[in-house]
Amino acid sequence: MKIKEIYDYVVYRGIEKDPRQREGVEEMLAREKKKYDEMKENEKKDFDLESLTNPYSDTRILCGDPETRVKRMMVGVDMEVGEVLLADRLAEKGRPVELIITHHPEGKALAGLHYVMHLQEDILARYGVPINVAEGIMASRISEVKRGLMPLNHNRAIDAAKILDIAMMSAHTVADNQVSAFLQELFDKEEPRTLGDILRLLKDIPEYGEAAKQSAGPEIVLGGKERRAGKVLVDMTGGTGGSDKAYARLSQAGVGTIVCMHISEKNRKQAEKHHINIVIAGHIASDSVGMNLLLDGIEQQGVEIITCSGIIRNKRG
Repeated sequence: MKIKEIYDYVVYRGIEKDPRQREGVEEMLAREKKKYDEMKENEKKDFDLESLTNPYSDTRILCGDPETRVKRMMVGVDMEVGEVLLADRLAEKGRPVELIITHHPEGKALAGLHYVMHLQEDILARYGVPINVAEGIMASRISEVKRGLMPLNHNRAIDAAKILDIAMMSAHTVADNQVSAFLQELFDKEEPRTLGDILRLLKDIPEYGEAAKQSAGPEIVLGGKERRAGKVLVDMTGGTGGSDKAYARLSQAGVGTIVCMHISEKNRKQAEKHHINIVIAGHIASDSVGMNLLLDGIEQQGVEIITCSGIIRNKRG
């Protein structure tokens, strides 16, 4: 596969599992096109043209020729300078890597992470929060994340990859959409009665079972094993953690339990205040599930995949 084909594939799969559904994604892309068409010529030079076809600002080809054919690629949750050097070391050992894929974004994909957080507004609306309220809840949180990203040195790993002539891309929300949909479909089908049932279902998934052996598996952080789950919401996509103001509204909408990758202490306290159970599935294990659901399709096209930096590889295809 060419790098461009891999990129197009993961974006297609991300849209396929997007909680907004394809119609919602196409509506968003149409708004981006309208915004671009109405810009003045001097404004268009800074516009990211990829956003006209790819709704995920945190998923981008970061460096390298998109036409490069990939025989072997290295994939990890966090691919930074050390992992780039590891890829170069593999070349010295006779196993050259044409492409590095990082799950957590780097470069412009990291700088633009906050844009994808608008997806969370639609998730809240889907679970009964009026869309105007959802947008109001998320506005300050999106602004907070944007400000937090501004001082970061986004391009360190990409600069190293360029020096060593290794292509690099990120695949963030496209993978988070996979794990979020995978788990939501599981819980909707199995209808777990208690939080203990949720833990059992999670630990039956190989990535979570392996993480549990490494003391990084699923944990209940609010509630108890015998506590009834009620309506279960899987909250694992949309860039990063959401607003602490969402829990009151989700409780009013009837959500009993949230299953997420991680949670801030501020958000945990709000969930506790509003009597919402919280199950932490595990960050790296959840990222592994999401990436594995993408990697299977790429591997089936004959690309050799080397995983590192936290990914627990499990093949389903």
